[in-house]
Amino acid sequence: MKHTRVLTLLLAGAFAVAGSGCFKPPRNMPNESVIGFDGASAVPPDCDSLARPSLLTDAGIRRPSMQWGCATYTNLAAQLAHPEDAVHPQTLGPANATAAAGAVRRYETGKVIPLDKATSRDSK
Repeated sequence: MKHTRVLTLLLAGAFAVAGSGCFKPPRNMPNESVIGFDGASAVPPDCDSLARPSLLTDAGIRRPSMQWGCATYTNLAAQLAHPEDAVHPQTLGPANATAAAGAVRRYETGKVIPLDKATSRDSK
């Protein structure tokens, strides 16, 4: 009896581990390219175009379609400080190795420069 229970638990665990990481997300999921730019501001996506039919059923009745990413990308469009960066992002400039090395050196020696009180605040 004990062997059957252990074998059942091992098989259930093996199926759970095998099935947990093998599912791929649906194809054609929206990305940040659904946010438009009209020359002055970011344009949120048309949520109807993001609708995908549900693959799940509830008691034999198909569930309503989902508008994947609609709220996320609408909120992102509203929060963009420079909306033109969504269409034409700026290239990242070269890193300043001298400034980075100086910061690490100050951190290691305990001589960290405190935050500027006029432009920052404590998180306490």
